Amino acid sequence: MKKIIILSFILLMALFTPGLSGDKLQKLAQTGMKFLSVSTDARLSALGDASTSIEGHSSAMFFNPAGMASMTNFASISLGQVNWIADINYVFGSAAFMPKNGLYGVFGISVLSVDYGIFKGTIRDSDPTNELGYLDTGDFSPNAIAFGVGYAKALSDKFSVGSNIKYVRHDLTTSIIGVTGAAAEGNYNEKSYTGNVFAYDFGILYKTGFKSLNFGMCIRNFSNEVKYEDEGFQLPLTFKVGISMNVFDLLESMKSDLHSLLVVFDAVHPRDYYEQLNIGVEYLVFNTLAFRLGYSSPNDEHGLSMGVGFQKYFLNYQLALDYAYTNFGVFNNVHRVSLHFGL
Repeated sequence: MKKIIILSFILLMALFTPGLSGDKLQKLAQTGMKFLSVSTDARLSALGDASTSIEGHSSAMFFNPAGMASMTNFASISLGQVNWIADINYVFGSAAFMPKNGLYGVFGISVLSVDYGIFKGTIRDSDPTNELGYLDTGDFSPNAIAFGVGYAKALSDKFSVGSNIKYVRHDLTTSIIGVTGAAAEGNYNEKSYTGNVFAYDFGILYKTGFKSLNFGMCIRNFSNEVKYEDEGFQLPLTFKVGISMNVFDLLESMKSDLHSLLVVFDAVHPRDYYEQLNIGVEYLVFNTLAFRLGYSSPNDEHGLSMGVGFQKYFLNYQLALDYAYTNFGVFNNVHRVSLHFGL
């Protein structure tokens, strides 16, 4: 199994090399429902979205569902918000349960909701007395939601697998496709544009046995085509492989339960963009306060991310609060906040 994992990692890294070297001759597909590509969890976003090989809690369903198998609590609940560019707001939540101390695996549910804000609707008006040249048709508010059910299982003390099935719905509201009579009187023909589809995520997490070195791989947003009119489109299918390790494990003088330095690398192969490399570093002090820095490249506007986190254990309970900041170039800066409870 170890040889298979290592060979798969080398092969995929070789496939990613042309994109990372700046090859602009790649054929890139178009995708829709891009809200599924936005990183949500504040901790992992601060690490440059290098998340595939990190052991997690319920929010792992948004990255690599196999990470849920490493839960240590009976239940895990995560909540958060993303203030995205153009005043778009994301709200997400997840919950996972581990009955019989993981004998039957870990079961989880997740929800992601997107509010695109309020837009003004207009149509062209050919009436020469209308100096504006258009008519106001009222406000409309597009929105999107993804509801998922996940499962993860540790097949051994080293190897875990996980999967999600998600119902994805993107509501663009109604559009005026014709006018029957006087436009000023609101005689419109309207059509609703709502797309929905089931999507699937699959992932593995492998603890190599060498110190704290982990390897992960996942496929996200595998689905059928979605069609609003004549032409269909795919969801943002993404392949990711990654490794992570507490590098203090390599230095006996630095090895301690009081602090750690986690280094994470992800190679990403999106359907609709060039291959990317995500890098993240997390310094955890006294197992309580974390400082994080991440970088993702190539990207059009953003690259560097940073954040902080606080976690505390109370007997068998866990509380974690994380914040992430991303400079998004000509757009608004992106802020993420997430809260995690372990019960």
